[in-house]
Amino acid sequence: MMLTVGCTKPDKPAILFNRNPITEQNVYDYSVIFPVGARIYYLVLIPKKIESRYIYIQVIKKDNSYGRLGYNLVWTRNIRLKDEEINYFTDYFVLNEKGFYIMKVYSKDNPQQVLTSAEFRVGE
Repeated sequence: MMLTVGCTKPDKPAILFNRNPITEQNVYDYSVIFPVGARIYYLVLIPKKIESRYIYIQVIKKDNSYGRLGYNLVWTRNIRLKDEEINYFTDYFVLNEKGFYIMKVYSKDNPQQVLTSAEFRVGE
């Protein structure tokens, strides 16, 4: 007896980080550890349409060297997605302090719910 099961999951939003500007050729060369003062390139993937076309991005620093306890908001950005960016957004930022960080992405449609988040570290 042969049993085949197929599951379909809706695609989920995601964040990819890279040390180089993100292109089709290097999109899978992601990294989560970056040197202090280096450009951190990121790609936010949004498979479902956002009605308002606005996203909010926050970068939050965990307040100690082992990634627990307090948090500090260190960088924010409000973005209006262009017609060619309905399903993604890419840019970069620079952080000059060592530590553990979390990037969170919100939609203006529901600003209390995180669309996606990802952790990374600065300081090699």
